[in-house]
Amino acid sequence: MHHLMRRLTGGLAIYAIMAVSGVAALAADVPTVPPADGPVPTASSWSFRFVPYGWVIAMDGTQTVRGRSVSVDASFIDILEKSDSLLALMGTFEARRGPLAFYSDVVWTKIGVESSNVRNRAPAPGVAGELGTSVSLDIEMAIVEGGVAYEVARSGGLALDVLGGARYWHQEAAVSSEISASVDVGDLELSGSRAFARSGSVDWIDPVIGARVRHEVAPGHELFLRGDIGGFGVGSDFSWQAVGGYGFEFGTYQGVTFSGVLGYRALSVDYSEGQGPERYEFDMLQHGTILGISARF
Repeated sequence: MHHLMRRLTGGLAIYAIMAVSGVAALAADVPTVPPADGPVPTASSWSFRFVPYGWVIAMDGTQTVRGRSVSVDASFIDILEKSDSLLALMGTFEARRGPLAFYSDVVWTKIGVESSNVRNRAPAPGVAGELGTSVSLDIEMAIVEGGVAYEVARSGGLALDVLGGARYWHQEAAVSSEISASVDVGDLELSGSRAFARSGSVDWIDPVIGARVRHEVAPGHELFLRGDIGGFGVGSDFSWQAVGGYGFEFGTYQGVTFSGVLGYRALSVDYSEGQGPERYEFDMLQHGTILGISARF
């Protein structure tokens, strides 16, 4: 099932890229530009948009920490029910002047996934004996993206932006397993009846390119579709992202226009470094619903 999900969401990213003239890239995660039929700010004025949002994350893929690999297949409900900690901080900001915009997006999350959704894939190097079947994974992760967007076409209710920038990843991960009395855990850390493989701090930067399409279906109501690709062996081997959704204005207060955002986001990355007991790999699809409130001024 998880392979089918990766293929379907990967196909969505490719479709998004083709739909916006073959340049691919998604950079921000919620609509951060004026409606397609709305007035574009003049060359002498700036507009700003800040969007705190939530991402209901599910995870599907492989995590390797110090040579120990596990498969992860966890829905948001699985993570919510089983995680000892579930924290997140997410938001995006864009400053626009005419067709030119500068954007940034931040995701920080700390989650845990328990044994029913984590399966051993490879034994830990240097371990003699059998580790238990109770496996868990804890990840603290930050994703920070910044770049430039430029509106290259506008026709009726449709507008097209091309984007380029960089996505910075920071991770700290730990895989733990129950141990028996006779097991030799090698260089794994011990805590009570569990053995831990901890990654320490892992960081990399992916260049990204892409595009987004906006369509105003009615005044104050907008559909959006975005896609990006990145990595190219500079940071990760390859990454892609696709976001689609709906934005709707619901009021203005003291010159600030507020909008709601409902959509779906999929972000996949394949990163690895090191060999043997020093190997770290994060080959993971993260996907789920996004919910946000936009403030434009």
